[in-house]
Amino acid sequence: MNELWENIATNVVFVVEFLLLMAAMFVIAYVFEKISKKRRGDTTRILTTRKVAMIGMLSAIAAVLMLIEVPMPFAPGFYKLDLSELPILIGTFAFGPVAGVMIEMVKIILKVLFKGTSTAFVGELANFIVGCSLILPASIVYSFKKDKKHALIGCIVGTLCMTIVGTGFNAVYLLPKFAEMYGMPLDALIGMGTAINPNITGITSFVILAVAPLNLIKGTLNSVVTFLIYKHISPLLKAGNQ
Repeated sequence: MNELWENIATNVVFVVEFLLLMAAMFVIAYVFEKISKKRRGDTTRILTTRKVAMIGMLSAIAAVLMLIEVPMPFAPGFYKLDLSELPILIGTFAFGPVAGVMIEMVKIILKVLFKGTSTAFVGELANFIVGCSLILPASIVYSFKKDKKHALIGCIVGTLCMTIVGTGFNAVYLLPKFAEMYGMPLDALIGMGTAINPNITGITSFVILAVAPLNLIKGTLNSVVTFLIYKHISPLLKAGNQ
């Protein structure tokens, strides 16, 4: 815990940026959920007692899944595959985008509390933003009509958004920030990619050949499993929701 507070104190500006980006995701989710509810004539509250309980449960499952990471042969070791977006995407379909962003946030908090951070919070920010870029578009599409067709379209749109946003965000912000916070040249990070794939020669080829495939695989796996099981478990999740 002391190490966690030291990390926060050392990287206070970045932590503030992290919190502001989290707040932005909440605002986006809230606006789209309000619009969706108004269009459907739904007057229920965005958050209910049962929803909050489900958010806690799904966050805990997501945090555990986040700890189970599989390295990818085409990317440096700090990029790994996990299925933590699976319970989040399920929760977002069941309870809306605000709940989805909350599950993403609580997942990150739980992970940091129990495992700490090895990337000065850069990895956690990446996971949060990239995760939201999957669940928000998917849930927005699904909200137009809650059937299998729109669930499938939502998953496809979400996966594509996740791939594009994850690739661009890494290139423009995350990788330069990671290099800055660790006091290392960006070329050193790129060199880690070059060691795996000689075709990686700069930041653009790095994100295209390492980051984009990872996010595409991650989004596809989480989406396929969600699409296959959601309708079977959604009645259990929503039972008694008032």
